[in-house]
Amino acid sequence: MADLAAQIRSRQSLVLKALPGPVTEADKKSLNLATEIATASYAADRKYLGEPLPLYYMELARVTAADIGLSLPAVMSALLSDVAEESPEWQRIETLNDPSVMEVIRGLTRVTALKGRDFTGQAENFRKLLLSLADDGRVILIALAERLLLMRRLDRLPEKQRLPVASETYFLFAPLAHRLGYYNIKSEMEDLAMQLMEPAEYNEIEARLKQTTTSRNRLIKEFSQPVIEKLDSMGIRYELKSRTKSIHSIWQKMKRQGVAFEEVYDLFAIRIIIDTDAAHEKSSCWQVFSVVTDLYQPDPSRMRDWMTAEAVGCAQRTRRR
Repeated sequence: MADLAAQIRSRQSLVLKALPGPVTEADKKSLNLATEIATASYAADRKYLGEPLPLYYMELARVTAADIGLSLPAVMSALLSDVAEESPEWQRIETLNDPSVMEVIRGLTRVTALKGRDFTGQAENFRKLLLSLADDGRVILIALAERLLLMRRLDRLPEKQRLPVASETYFLFAPLAHRLGYYNIKSEMEDLAMQLMEPAEYNEIEARLKQTTTSRNRLIKEFSQPVIEKLDSMGIRYELKSRTKSIHSIWQKMKRQGVAFEEVYDLFAIRIIIDTDAAHEKSSCWQVFSVVTDLYQPDPSRMRDWMTAEAVGCAQRTRRR
């Protein structure tokens, strides 16, 4: 038990580090109390995904903060999401001084009741049903965090459960993450699901990516350096990020275009994030865009003008108001 208590304290520290924004002393006290309630509620001898329940729910709380980006009330809701209303500890949740925690937990209980229902080919119906069950949007986001954690620990499930969970994630939760704007989570879920659903294709692309890591990193550096020098000379505040495309997106492109791995030329992406105010946002974007297109020849068939599309969308929304 002493070892478990130490692990819980360690997990709690990770949750605090993952919380967005500054953490106050009051926040620490609230999380301490929520941790006490969780520890008292979840039997240490019960395990889920290979670890005692208190540790599992501490990790769910951390994912809710770190990956979903939610604040303390939602994080505490995730931590306490399996506390039963009829249990002695339920009333202690009221002492957290945030009534929304109880409501979010109730919402998560309603969503949990969907487990086992077959939504094959009904991604949109699944999304609508979730929305109807969740009065608070944080319920859906915590459910997304729970599914992400499950996928990361898929190998801890009994073997016969892995493929159904992977398939459900691929067809229901990954599209949900996409609709909610969590593109990194969408990609991670798709890759983890593909690893189980299409293992040969996944392993082949993964191996080819590893073989080309050195040349790809060199190409990214060669591509980025002239852009960096030009933006720096113009005094633009920005952050340049690069990433390798996900295995699933590469596989989709290979299937869609009917090409081999060697014929997929955009294996990486460069993102330039501009630090500017709202009034100059569009002009700054066009300024950076002109820098890139001056240095490199654009492919008109692949270009998408999101800036004009967003401006038109904002104007339409304003007129509707």
